[in-house]
Amino acid sequence: MPPPTARPARRAPRTARAFPATRTTALALTAALALLAGCGGADDGARTETAATKAAARPAVPRVTAPPGLPGMPPVQDPKDVYAADRPGMLSPVVKGFPARVYVPNTNSDTVSVIDPATYQVIDTIDVGRQPQHVVPSWDLKTLWVNNNRGHTLTPINPATGEAGEPVDVHDPYNLYFTPNGKYAIVMASLDRELVFRDPHTMEIKKTLPVTCAGVNHADFSADGRYFIVSCEFSGELLKVDTEKMKVIGQQELPFDGAMPQDVKISPDGRTFYIADMMAHGMWVLNGDTFTTPKLLPTGEGCHGLYVSRDSKEMYISNRGEGTISIFDFPKNRLTKKWHLPEGGSPDMGGVSADGKVLWLAGRYDSEVYAIDTVTGKQLARIPVGGGPHGLAVYPQPGRYSLGHTGVFR
Repeated sequence: MPPPTARPARRAPRTARAFPATRTTALALTAALALLAGCGGADDGARTETAATKAAARPAVPRVTAPPGLPGMPPVQDPKDVYAADRPGMLSPVVKGFPARVYVPNTNSDTVSVIDPATYQVIDTIDVGRQPQHVVPSWDLKTLWVNNNRGHTLTPINPATGEAGEPVDVHDPYNLYFTPNGKYAIVMASLDRELVFRDPHTMEIKKTLPVTCAGVNHADFSADGRYFIVSCEFSGELLKVDTEKMKVIGQQELPFDGAMPQDVKISPDGRTFYIADMMAHGMWVLNGDTFTTPKLLPTGEGCHGLYVSRDSKEMYISNRGEGTISIFDFPKNRLTKKWHLPEGGSPDMGGVSADGKVLWLAGRYDSEVYAIDTVTGKQLARIPVGGGPHGLAVYPQPGRYSLGHTGVFR
C-alpha cells in the first residue's frame, strides 16, 4: 500500500509492553507460575537440567497435546503443525467443485483479472469498486471478498461460477480476516485506525476497536486462536490483540527507524511469528506469547509477502524491491535459497497452488503476475494483468477454514 500524504511523527523507540491484566488474569497467572515452579522452568521449549536431575529422572515419553483453543474454533489437527490440514489434495467438500482460478485485484484499474492456472491465460475481467487491495476467502470457504479500499465496499465473488454479487458497504476495507471460530470478520481499516469486528456474512458491525498505531494491514493468529498479531505499516508498530475480548493487550514499536511491517505468518509449530518489513528488508522474528522485542532476519530489498509450503517445511518470501524470492527452511531455522525472477519484477502478495507445485505472486509495479515452480524456482509464466496488481488469491486451496487475507487456511 502506498504511504499516506503525511506520515505520523515517530515516537522515541520503546520496548515491548503488555497492557495491565485484570485481577482475575493476574490470579490465573500466579497459579500458572506456581504450577511451572513445581514442574521445572523452560525457555523456548529447551530445558536445562543438572546431571543429578538427569540421573534421577525417569525416561521421558514424548507427548504433545493440543493447546486449548478459542471457544468454537475447530480442534487443532496436529499440535506440532498448524498447517496440517493444508496438504495437497486435502480440499474441503465445500470447495471440491470449484474451478481452479487465480483472482488478481488490480488496484489502479478497479478490476479483478481471473487467470486459468492450467493455461496461464486471463479468462475474465470483473469490474469491482475503487482501489481493490486483496481478494479474501471467507471463513466458510463459500465466498471470495474483494476489498475495495477507497470505494468503501466489499464485492462478493461466487467461486463456483466466477460471478460477482452486489457490493456491501464497508468503510476503509484495506484487508480482511476472520476469527478462527468463524464468529467475526475483522476489517483492517488502515486509514481509519480501527479494527472493525463484523458479522462474517452480513458484515454488520459488532464492535469497533480504535487503535493508536497507523496503518493496520496484516495479521495472523496464534495456534490456539486466542490472540493475533497485527502489523501497523505507517507507524512501524505491532499490536497483540485478544481475539475473544476484542481488545489490544500489547503494543510495541519495531527497533528500526522507518520500519514498515507488512505480511504476518506463524511458524508451523506455532511458536514463532514472522513479520515482513519492506523498509528493514527482512523478517522480524517474534515470540508472540511473550511479545518481547523481535529480531531482524535480512532477506532482501522490499521484503513483503510470506507463504508456507504445502509440506510445512519452507516459507516463500517475496522481496518486492529486488525481484527475488527467499526461501526459509523451518527445520533448519535459516534461509537456504534465493530465486531471481528473469528480467526482475516486483513480486508482492499471492499464494501457493492447491497441489503445492506453483507459487503465484502479483507484480505490483509491473502490471503482471508471476507463476514460479516451488521446487526449482524457475519462472513458469509472466502474465499481463491490470494496473497495480496486489493481493491475489489462488482458489480453491486445501484447508478446513480460512483466516482471511489472500488465503490463510487451517
